Amino acid sequence: MEKISVPVYTPKGEKAGSQELNPAIFGVASKMPVIHQVTTAQQANSRQVLAHTKTRAEVRGGGRKPWKQKGTGRARHGSIRSPLWVGGGITFGPRSNRNFTQKVNRKVRKQALLMVLSDKVANDRLIVVTEWGFADAKTKHLAGVLKGLPGFNKKTLVITTPQDRQVISAAKNLAKVTSIGVNSLNVLDVLRNDYVVVPKGLVNVIETRYKL
Repeated sequence: MEKISVPVYTPKGEKAGSQELNPAIFGVASKMPVIHQVTTAQQANSRQVLAHTKTRAEVRGGGRKPWKQKGTGRARHGSIRSPLWVGGGITFGPRSNRNFTQKVNRKVRKQALLMVLSDKVANDRLIVVTEWGFADAKTKHLAGVLKGLPGFNKKTLVITTPQDRQVISAAKNLAKVTSIGVNSLNVLDVLRNDYVVVPKGLVNVIETRYKL
């Protein structure tokens, strides 16, 4: 495989050399069926099942036969909670015990993630920074760093560690910026953002954690 390298930027937006990337991680060819499978599964697994209707057995009332079986000239009915009646139970309605989860093998999930990350690299949308360069959780500091990087004012995914509390807090106040832990990378978040910004120290972490 050919070597892959991307420029490294300082917090001031200046170029500070380059970072070599593992082609086995950041040079994976895209396969749309794999990406589609993982994306739809992730969306299905995060789906909340809220809609719930009651059957005729669960609706309150309707225990007494509304009128006698014969002799009234009206149609036969045994309960006012029949699905035929207004206020009656629902037939084949949505139930809260529905299960939409889809199982995807771990290896396939990793493959899809590497594909979308590789696509970012191929389109110069993976940005490596030397460090964040600020210690307090000020939104203006993170905005200042991102302003000097390619893709400013585009939807950006910032990769962090639990120790980057100042970055995580600052990102919450920026409309087009989302922070995500390096151990929580997923296909959907990478696809939803135009650019991915990662500190230089986390490149090796990604290559180690997500290798096939």
